[in-house]
Amino acid sequence: MEYTHRYPAHPTQEVAAELEHHIDIHRQAYNYARYEYTHLDADSTGSAYKHHSRLPDWKDEFPVFTEVNAKALQRTVTRFYDNLSNLSQQKENGNKVGKLKWKSPREFQSITYSQHGFKLKNTSGRRATLWLSKIGDIPIRYHRPLPDEADIKEVSVKKETTGEWFVSFALETDETDLPEKPDVDSLDASNSVGIDLGILSYIHTSDGQIVDWLDLEDEYDRLRREQRKLSRKQKESSNYEKQRREVAKVKRHIKRKVEDFQHKITTWLVREYDAVFVEDLNVKGMLEDSHNARNTQAAAWRQFITLLEYKAELYGTHVVQVEAARTTKECAKCGVETTKSIWVREHSCPSCGFEADRDANAALNVLKRGFSELGLGWPEDTPVETALPTDTYSVSAKRVVEAGSLGA
Repeated sequence: MEYTHRYPAHPTQEVAAELEHHIDIHRQAYNYARYEYTHLDADSTGSAYKHHSRLPDWKDEFPVFTEVNAKALQRTVTRFYDNLSNLSQQKENGNKVGKLKWKSPREFQSITYSQHGFKLKNTSGRRATLWLSKIGDIPIRYHRPLPDEADIKEVSVKKETTGEWFVSFALETDETDLPEKPDVDSLDASNSVGIDLGILSYIHTSDGQIVDWLDLEDEYDRLRREQRKLSRKQKESSNYEKQRREVAKVKRHIKRKVEDFQHKITTWLVREYDAVFVEDLNVKGMLEDSHNARNTQAAAWRQFITLLEYKAELYGTHVVQVEAARTTKECAKCGVETTKSIWVREHSCPSCGFEADRDANAALNVLKRGFSELGLGWPEDTPVETALPTDTYSVSAKRVVEAGSLGA
């Protein structure tokens, strides 16, 4: 299994200048790989492996490429082909895509060392040191240790738009070192949960728990103020650059707050339950809906689901995405569909008389579909009536962020 740990870095002024110099050389290498891919024949390009064989010629013709680590230079060429592959995948999925563009200095702000050329040192405390070949030592805030069973495959150094530096370690763990997932036959409604990704609440679980939305209104107000200030600055001036960083800091703060919120919710879910079932949402379609685009973007549902799946592997939990269509329309008790407008927040079945909160009913349907996906029958002794709104337990987003858990 592959995953990433990220740490704030605090290079000295001299090392930061050297990092920026190396990043710019790698940017030139990326752009030159793009140029050769377009203009050379297929015998020399077409794959990262074939293009790597051209690097000695690069160094003879452009001595600047000898200033950077050879493996890091290969990784930059591979990065171009990775982007090319992603572009092709999007095209196969029916998306309209163009060509890979030339990278400007602002668009290329990271380098990656692969296999060797790096060493992590002095990891006994909250501070550590990352040594990079041809650059030197970079102090990092080592706020959490790397797992003993994980191998470091790559190290990336990135300068954010705020001017901050971060180091990311791409880790690989052997599948045998991960906890085993519970046997599917042992799953039941008591150790499994269905999740409805809501509108009035962030999530609503099938066992009646609610997590409120994270309140970001103050942050968005501040962002609008800083953006208005930026619009009044003269472009390319020092004041414009200073204000651009202020805008970037606010955006970064919002992003961190959402990520922290999602990390704590997903960690709680995979620790609390043996199986978590969640809707397979069409996020692209939801973003195209002008009435709900901002809420969906702020919620970052795809990121939430990705985090959930990643943590499920680390904690040994089943995570299954189920068909999202009609979860709010179907009655969780009898299965009869009832059309509801978006503002109708209660489910009332005209067939069996079952009444519940709209999101609670949807969460139960997600749970039932999850059992079906795993080839399990719906337990007959499961009391559907637990979805009634009187049984719900609401947790504020503020509590999630401050306490770091959802424990009662």
